[in-house]
Amino acid sequence: MTREEKKLAEKLIKRALKEDIGRGDLTTSLCISSSKKTKALILAKDKGILCGVEIAKKVFKILDLSLKFRNFKNDGDLLIRGDRVAQIIGKAASILTAERTALNFLSLLSGIATYTRKFVNRVSGTKVKIMDTRKTTPTLRALEKYAVRIGGGFNHRQGLWDGILIKDNHLRASKILHKRKVNTERLKQVFSLIRSKTNHKIEIEVESFEEFKKIVFIRPDIILLDNFNLKAIRKSVEFRNEFFPQVKIEVSGGVNLENVKEIARLGVDFISVGGITHSPPSFDFSLEINE
Repeated sequence: MTREEKKLAEKLIKRALKEDIGRGDLTTSLCISSSKKTKALILAKDKGILCGVEIAKKVFKILDLSLKFRNFKNDGDLLIRGDRVAQIIGKAASILTAERTALNFLSLLSGIATYTRKFVNRVSGTKVKIMDTRKTTPTLRALEKYAVRIGGGFNHRQGLWDGILIKDNHLRASKILHKRKVNTERLKQVFSLIRSKTNHKIEIEVESFEEFKKIVFIRPDIILLDNFNLKAIRKSVEFRNEFFPQVKIEVSGGVNLENVKEIARLGVDFISVGGITHSPPSFDFSLEINE
């Protein structure tokens, strides 16, 4: 994790603990002596890629600095059902109070890493990079994008500030795209302005092969094919390869585990998949007291 991601994680952990504990862990305080000490294991109940073990450790340590946390696995490791992920030793009350928050982070991030890895494995042997999108959980984006990297994927952009992506609504709002007609002269002016103000690469979204042919002549750095079928993707790649080989092609929309390999084999450069962050299956963990 980067330094910024670690700092953000700590803030999120504190908020998550406050959300879960509120005025106090009522059940634990009434059932468990404050002096009682124990050992607990975090176990994997699924097969997949681990992500978030350091965050889980931070959850326990923020709640109770005296707890001892030993991880047996690291982020990026392959887990199988029954694997021991970590051991926590110390006050039983602290372990039980922090349990759900720690497992929630582990389940979310490991789910994203595992789902991302499935897409990455499907396109193995091609040049394609699997990328995420901005379809993330509000305030959790940095952690979710970290999980994408652990799964072998790449981050598209962190937010609106660190990349140029001209979408269809930008084109419509600026009257560059009107009734499916592209004002290429006006778009050239916009490109010129962008390049005078920033060094970021220019990426632009198109919705048809006809739009692609008009916009590729202006030579953006990347063209995003939005919801193209396989035939239109193939035509776009062939046209690019023949006339504008320096322009990169990204595909997005309607991508799933069943079709991603076929898309990759068409010769595109990037495939962005919103689903790896907005709807990954949760990875199941358990915490078991083991005296």
